Amino acid sequence: MTDFQRSPRELDLEQRTREFIRDVVIPCETDPRFHGEIPDELIQDLRRKARDAGLLAPQVAPEWGGHGLDHRETATVFRAAGYSLLGPLAMNCMAPDEGNMFLLERVASAAQKEQFLKPLAAGLCRSAFLMTEPDGGAGSDPSMLTTTATPDGDDWLISGRKWFITGAVGAAFGIVMARTGNQATMFLLPLPAPGLTIERVMGSVDHTMPGGHSVVRLDRVRVSRSMVLGELHEGFRYAQVRLAPARLTHCMRWWGAAQRAHHIAARYAQGRTAFGKPLLEHEGVGFALARNEIDLKQTELMIDWAAWTLDQGQRGSSESSMTKYACAETLFQVVDRCVQVMGGSGIVDETPVSRIWREIRGFRVYDGPSEVHLYSLARKLGRNLPSN
Repeated sequence: MTDFQRSPRELDLEQRTREFIRDVVIPCETDPRFHGEIPDELIQDLRRKARDAGLLAPQVAPEWGGHGLDHRETATVFRAAGYSLLGPLAMNCMAPDEGNMFLLERVASAAQKEQFLKPLAAGLCRSAFLMTEPDGGAGSDPSMLTTTATPDGDDWLISGRKWFITGAVGAAFGIVMARTGNQATMFLLPLPAPGLTIERVMGSVDHTMPGGHSVVRLDRVRVSRSMVLGELHEGFRYAQVRLAPARLTHCMRWWGAAQRAHHIAARYAQGRTAFGKPLLEHEGVGFALARNEIDLKQTELMIDWAAWTLDQGQRGSSESSMTKYACAETLFQVVDRCVQVMGGSGIVDETPVSRIWREIRGFRVYDGPSEVHLYSLARKLGRNLPSN
């Protein structure tokens, strides 16, 4: 039976995170530096405060400065962190760094952890994950990987193109997925690197991921054998190790942002009068916000269910896929209703609602578009139907 009981540590961290977001992070949303792309200066200011509060990278093991949270505890803390778009950045639990920390903890060698995980978990640098490709290469289907790594003495030479590479500009290192024969391997690549060129930063609807989303070209980029992450030829398997938890942490963070938008819209509807009574008392508005309440609770429970499944040692691919689909579609609708309830106030940046709406739209695409999750689940359904 699924156990949603909260641990004392979880409840304590949730309360401390809520207070940190309310008292420290949200006031920084009016900082003039929080306009368009978020500068590293502001992020480092917030991370120093998170470190002082004992809330920096709470998901990693204590030896790396965190609290060693399980998936269920992580869900509670990340939802609270996501209440501000700046929260996950301040607490160093934002993609792609959080997913890279997760993978490094489980796969990297001791030397690699010291070189890459330690400064990343301490919030002293950023990272990137280089898998998605243009020109018919890997995307939702990793098997289409075209970037290659060929041996050259004691080194490897990596060639190919990547795009939608979040955070490549300014990253201290990247995890590069490349084909090695009929398999794939992940390589750790300190940045900048000879032979690696950032062709351009792509304009996008979202602006809260430092470094933006880049197109990257690798032209015989040399890496030593010591930079193979984990085992040679295990890249596809490691991608799955990273994938299910990373899907869920996206859900957790965006749930917090959607709840923030809902609270703002509900307060607006309670205080704004039209046609002789508060907007909240008009059926069209009240019902929309009531649906938000239902949708937020349903997605919260799905996140906890999928997180609990991972905590039981299960792979959780179907559970995380269901949850990612449900959260991406439903939370976008929650925020979209908030925009509609607020009318003109919902489409200008006088409150965070319009920005949350723009940012959360991408959630329906990254870590697998909604249609890919439905396709995957439908295929499994066909294989797993009972005989009668």
